Amino acid sequence: MLFGNKLRELREKNGLVLRKVAAILDIDTATLSKIELGARQAKREYLPILSELYKVEIKELEKLWLTDKVYEIIEYEEQGLNVLKEAANAYKKTQKVH
Repeated sequence: MLFGNKLRELREKNGLVLRKVAAILDIDTATLSKIELGARQAKREYLPILSELYKVEIKELEKLWLTDKVYEIIEYEEQGLNVLKEAANAYKKTQKVH
């Protein structure tokens, strides 16, 4: 979703074809296409490679990557938004402790 859309946008902005980026990631073109379409989750290990390739902050890619992972978990959950709020509150509390 968000991560895949951003990857496609960055790839096209940089004038790169799918097969070139797929080769850099050592995956096949079909897999990269599925990642860009949001049909498959990218591995975390791709983030530093993509960050360097596209010259974007890794934190930007990581944020979108994590957002997609969380969304995938709660997408069809009736309590999804409530769960996100509770998780955010719990996260804030743990950050104050550290």
